Amino acid sequence: MFVQVERRLFTVSDYHQMAQTGILTADDRVELIQGEIIAMSPIGVRHAACIARLTDLFTFHFRGQTIVSVQNPVRLNEMSEPEPDVMLLKYRDDYYAKETPTGNDVLLAVEVSDSTFAYDKSIKLPLYAQANIPEVWIINLVDNVIEVHHTPKDNRYAQSRKAYWEDTVTAVSFPDVQFITKELIGS
Repeated sequence: MFVQVERRLFTVSDYHQMAQTGILTADDRVELIQGEIIAMSPIGVRHAACIARLTDLFTFHFRGQTIVSVQNPVRLNEMSEPEPDVMLLKYRDDYYAKETPTGNDVLLAVEVSDSTFAYDKSIKLPLYAQANIPEVWIINLVDNVIEVHHTPKDNRYAQSRKAYWEDTVTAVSFPDVQFITKELIGS
């Protein structure tokens, strides 16, 4: 037996209104993905440590050249506003105080994944490509690998590679700064 169920999808404006009226609160760990409000997984100790390490390294290496944004929203389109773990944004004096960054403002988005790897790769990665974010790293904490995706084309990334424990990774926007995979992932 097939039952037709009507789903109600939300726009970014609807989503923000829910926050303004108190339907969603700061304690709700959610993000808007393709019109659906998605509960985000709890952050484990290793996940939190990786984000802290990335924040420290990126702030040290890119101070004054970019804004390091940690677990903040990026508006990809009218129906999606995810919160990547870390982003490198184009530098602005106002630090995006007047508006949420869009895909055009992002130089690099980083997702730290343990239990969410399949979701980050199959759902979020294509959204980032559609928004023309030039580069996305998915840090796979289970396998200690960084998947590097860059050059968005036709709603996917034309270039992808895996960086293993001793391999180096370099952000396309900052080719003179290299990181070793294990330095970013930690133990």
